[in-house]
Amino acid sequence: MKKYLKFTLLALLAIVLIGTFVFLYQKSKPKIVVYETVKPQVADLQKTTVATGKVEPRDEVLIKPQISGIIDEVYKEAGQSVKKGEVIAKVKVIPELGQLNSAESRVRLAAINGAQAETDFARMQKLYNSKLISSEEYEKSRVAVEQAREETQAAKDNLEIVKEGITKNSASFSSTMIRSTIDGLILDVPVKTGNSVIMSNTFNDGTTIATVANMNDLIFRGNIDETEVGRIHEGMPIKLTIGALQNLTFNAKLEYISPKGVETNGANQFEIKAAISVPDSVQMRSGYSANAEIVLQRASQVLTVPESTVEFSGDSTFVYVMTDSVPEQKFLRTQVTTGLSDGIKIEIKNGITPTETVRGAEKEDKK
Repeated sequence: MKKYLKFTLLALLAIVLIGTFVFLYQKSKPKIVVYETVKPQVADLQKTTVATGKVEPRDEVLIKPQISGIIDEVYKEAGQSVKKGEVIAKVKVIPELGQLNSAESRVRLAAINGAQAETDFARMQKLYNSKLISSEEYEKSRVAVEQAREETQAAKDNLEIVKEGITKNSASFSSTMIRSTIDGLILDVPVKTGNSVIMSNTFNDGTTIATVANMNDLIFRGNIDETEVGRIHEGMPIKLTIGALQNLTFNAKLEYISPKGVETNGANQFEIKAAISVPDSVQMRSGYSANAEIVLQRASQVLTVPESTVEFSGDSTFVYVMTDSVPEQKFLRTQVTTGLSDGIKIEIKNGITPTETVRGAEKEDKK
């Protein structure tokens, strides 16, 4: 029994030794590295940048009242079209007590003066008809009574303005009727019936009754980094993509670059604006987020390789050109001159030809 146990142990030891020898032998063998290879291709390259921003109408007008008071009625709501001069809301004037008392007092005083002027004129007319006074005295009396009548009417109109904000004679020019100043679409009506509003003047912006915009003339407003602003110019074409309108791109034309940068998160940004061409079949809304793709540089029909195959060493660039593939791959480190890159492919100006093969990424040997 002991004899069999001894043979078994020796056999196990021999297996372990042989296995160790085989393992070490396999590890000591040089590993054959196999690389993917690529052929240079002639292609068009372009370097682009993306500016983020939003879509907005070129003309967006805030409609404000020319009189203070309370919103009596609102005739329009957001989303409705409106014509220039069309009424959006009506303001009810709340008279100030001092002004009201003064206006009423003026009416009473004008009535008293008017009655006296009428009496005096009637008396002077009788005397004139009897040829007891001159024509000059009669004309003075007639002018005085006409002035008294005019003052009475002016006092009444002033009282109407204080109480109602408008007179009957000028109802078509009423400042209590808030009208649109342009043709367009109502984007917002921030007031409701019963809200107090303040007139627009030199010292106060006034209350916004509505926001009206021409949605047929839209622009893209965005920002571009200072490192790229020097490569763009007015008139450049832009491709616009809008998150809310998937699978659609819009043409735009750059028409404004801000002469002054604004620091944002530690980087200088310059505002840009571009006019957008929107098909009639697409409904665009103000405030859509958008990305503008701007082509900074182009290169047509140039020799290119994947940028991942290029080795950058200081100011020099190299690629590895295949010199042999049997029995194993061999490559020659070759200096090249590069040009435009789009981040995926890079232009090779000289150093290799289209017929040569360039080393790519390493891959496992399948043998």
